[in-house]
Amino acid sequence: MSATTKPANPASLTKPSDREIRIERIFNATRERVWRAYTDPKLLAQWWGRGNKLDIERYELEKGGHWRFVEHSDHGMHGFEGRFREVTPMVRLSMTFEWDGMPGYPVVSTAEFEDLGDGRTKVVSTMQFFTPQERDGMLQSGWKAG
Repeated sequence: MSATTKPANPASLTKPSDREIRIERIFNATRERVWRAYTDPKLLAQWWGRGNKLDIERYELEKGGHWRFVEHSDHGMHGFEGRFREVTPMVRLSMTFEWDGMPGYPVVSTAEFEDLGDGRTKVVSTMQFFTPQERDGMLQSGWKAG
């Protein structure tokens, strides 16, 4: 996230089931600012991708819209893409998420944005995987740095 939307405290990570990851973060920013950080391609490129350079090749922010990002790291290029399932401005964003290195195994990722009423915003993100092994692989991939 940009300097204006830094988390107020560390993320809280739980595993509600053997196929899910749930992350809660509170940001010292209004819901509108946090929503923009998640949905404005210029802002997304600043924080998505574990600090690596990120090219946003496609970003159609609407139900059924396609998105595609390419991360450039010391280990090469990594493509990610999916489709938006739900876009409810400043409330909920749900999409599929698929890594080029493992095609055919999309994750459903959902973020919910809660205005805490004091200039802070809580974001609850849930990722649902097909198998426990896929979830565990994501937990070990280093993605938490992004």
